[in-house]
Amino acid sequence: MSAAGVTAVALSLVSAVAYALAAVAQERLASRTTGTGLLRLLGTGAWWSAVGLNAGAALLHVAALKYGPLTLVQPLGALTLVAAVPLGARAAGRRVSTVEWRGTALTLLGLAALLVTASGPAPARMLSLTEALAVAGTTAAAIGMLSWPGARPGLRHATASGFASGVASALTQTVTVAATDRTGPLLSTEVVVVAVLVAAFAVGGLLLSQTAYRGGLGAPLAMVTLANPVAAAVIGLTLLGQGLQGGPTGVLLALAGAGLAAWGVVLLTRVAPQAAPEPADADEDHPVAAVLALEPGTATAEPALVPRQPGQPGHLTSH
Repeated sequence: MSAAGVTAVALSLVSAVAYALAAVAQERLASRTTGTGLLRLLGTGAWWSAVGLNAGAALLHVAALKYGPLTLVQPLGALTLVAAVPLGARAAGRRVSTVEWRGTALTLLGLAALLVTASGPAPARMLSLTEALAVAGTTAAAIGMLSWPGARPGLRHATASGFASGVASALTQTVTVAATDRTGPLLSTEVVVVAVLVAAFAVGGLLLSQTAYRGGLGAPLAMVTLANPVAAAVIGLTLLGQGLQGGPTGVLLALAGAGLAAWGVVLLTRVAPQAAPEPADADEDHPVAAVLALEPGTATAEPALVPRQPGQPGHLTSH
């Protein structure tokens, strides 16, 4: 691998860890603020810390896209799931369950198969302004449909968040390539318009993920991790001239990968979300600090993972 490729991989790894820390913090905040909406979150330092982590991770991701193609950088985002599952368990003071490990492993194996078949050389061209607007309009329509009230809102919002983030990454590479193209102006109309679209989808993806994490971390994050590179791969396949590798064998591998990833997501949906306490002040129990400070196995003030038997003090009635 070239020096530029190694740099892209290293930046992507650090970006994935930062995204994982932000996801865990968002999930803990979301579980505490159900019913109070976004306005309360905007008034807490913990929320802005999570936003800062997301922003830092995004900058690292943009830097990685500068040194490596979309098809190399985007699959490495799946490492966010690998880091977030143990970090989430650590924040809750428990061990990662066998089901969580199995679901995570299957999701990542499926993603690897999907993205290996779709990977190839760096895009030969960037999106034109017309193509970027068409992608933005199509994605916005899909997000609107997924955000409509109905069953499984967490997974639907997570899918919408993944689509928004994947499209934002694809558009970001277009901005990066166009802005560094010495043959044209630095701030052309195309660069400015696409940059605005990137900002809109990035913020939209963040807010959608915050809503999705109200139902727990594992399954929504798995869906985000799956939808994100799929959206980017679709853009690469249809607009950037990239095809599936390996012919019929590649198609079969891609289908097998999709099945494995879907199985992994289903397994993660079976992990019951853990309720978090409602602190008097969200800043007093900082979610990011909780992830970093807890020793493995340290008990927290959260409800016990195993409900007490009827008659015991503190029995939690399950519904």
